[in-house]
Amino acid sequence: MLRVSCVSKIYESARGAYFALDNVSLTIADGEFVCLLGPSGCGKSTLLNILAGFEPVSDGTVMFGDAEVTGADRERVMLFQDAGSALLPWLSTEENVRFGLRVRKMAKADWPATIDKYLRMVSLDSHRAKFPSELSGGMRQRLQIARALAVEPKVLLMDEPFAALDALTRRHMHTVLLDIWRRTGKTIVFVTHDIAEAIALADRIAVMSTGPRSAITRLIDIDLPRPRDMTNPKVAQLFNEIEALLAPDVLRSNERLEAK
Repeated sequence: MLRVSCVSKIYESARGAYFALDNVSLTIADGEFVCLLGPSGCGKSTLLNILAGFEPVSDGTVMFGDAEVTGADRERVMLFQDAGSALLPWLSTEENVRFGLRVRKMAKADWPATIDKYLRMVSLDSHRAKFPSELSGGMRQRLQIARALAVEPKVLLMDEPFAALDALTRRHMHTVLLDIWRRTGKTIVFVTHDIAEAIALADRIAVMSTGPRSAITRLIDIDLPRPRDMTNPKVAQLFNEIEALLAPDVLRSNERLEAK
C-alpha cells in the first residue's frame, strides 16, 4: 500500500541545512495498522506529512500502490490531534460528514444513507444536529473519523489524535478505532509518543530516533491477540524493551529542550 524508500527531508535555514529525516525506509501493507513511535523531535509528524503528500521529499521516493506520491490525494486522509480545529465549527455533526461527501463528489441521492452509516459507526447518530462546540473531546474525534471515512480513503494517517484526551476517553477511543479498523479494513498509520498506546493498537511499531537525522531504528511486530491485556507479562516485557530502546533519545531530547 505504501512504500517509503531511502527518504530524507532537509530544511534550509540561516544556520544551514537541517536533516529532519535521513534515509528512512518503510513498507506498509494493505490493511495494516502501523504506529510511528518516538519522543518529540523524532520526525514522526514530518514522515506522516510526507505520506499525506503535504511535504515533498528531499531525496528518495514514496510510492502509494504503483504511483509516486507527489501531492495530497483523497485516498490518503489525515486526522489531527486537535479535532476542534479540524472540524468546521459552523456546520453541525451531520453537515461535517456531508462535507466529506462533497469532497468525494458523491451523488446527492446517496448522501443520507452514507451519512447514517458513518454516524452510526462512530455512535454519533443521535447527535447529528449538534455543533462541534457542543460535543466532548472524544465525540469530536469520532466525528473527525466519520468525516474522514465518508471520503472513502484507502489510508488513514493519524497524528497523535488522542493525545489531548483524558485517560478513560483515550482507552475508549482505542476500542472505537480498532472496531472501525476491523470493520473497514483501512490501512492506518498512527503517530504517537505513548508506548502503551502503540502496543495496544499496532500490528507493527516503527521506533524512530530523535533528530537531527532522524531515522527508523527498529521495526517491532506485535504478535498478541486483540483486545490486548495490558497486564499481560508479554506486554510488560515489550514495554520495557521499547522504553530502554527510546531512553537515550528521550534523554537527548530533554537536554536539548533544557538548553533552549
